[in-house]
Amino acid sequence: MEKTEREKMLAGEFYYSNGEDLVGGRKRVKNLVAELQGAYNNDPERIRITKQILGTADDTTYLEKNAYFDYGVNTHVGKNFYMNANCVILDCARVDIGDNVMFGPCVQIYTASHPLEAAPRNSGLEFAKPIKIGNSVWVGGGAIILPGVTIGDNAVIGSGAVVTKDVPADVLVVGNPAKIVKHIKN
Repeated sequence: MEKTEREKMLAGEFYYSNGEDLVGGRKRVKNLVAELQGAYNNDPERIRITKQILGTADDTTYLEKNAYFDYGVNTHVGKNFYMNANCVILDCARVDIGDNVMFGPCVQIYTASHPLEAAPRNSGLEFAKPIKIGNSVWVGGGAIILPGVTIGDNAVIGSGAVVTKDVPADVLVVGNPAKIVKHIKN
């Protein structure tokens, strides 16, 4: 039996994002995020919707306004996750976020990518690589985390950093591409 585009996407294989199952998943999360926009003054309602959006969340998960997800269900967050306004998570592959993680405004998490060669890229082919963010990580405003990256516990990603490769635990990285500028005593 041939795999669905969703199965290919989650397996890290090339897929077409116009597959019926993928289009439906993107519509689902957009409707839920629109519903979330109106629920900020009602904590039980906000929590209920947040748990529907994400693959894993709890009562301590807080998504500020203007959150954007490709699917939502591929994003799994630990306890005390805070995502500031205008963040983007392109969760075509799994995104795992640990406990006590904070995102500044406009953080962008990209699991999705495209072929470098023009012909396959123009055909609509995509692929995705998972991202893992450890416990007690702070991702500063405007930072971008690229496909396949793992960030260690207690790391700090400076505002505006572009993280192109794995980040070890207990460091501060800044810049484009992000580089270690300080080891943190934890």
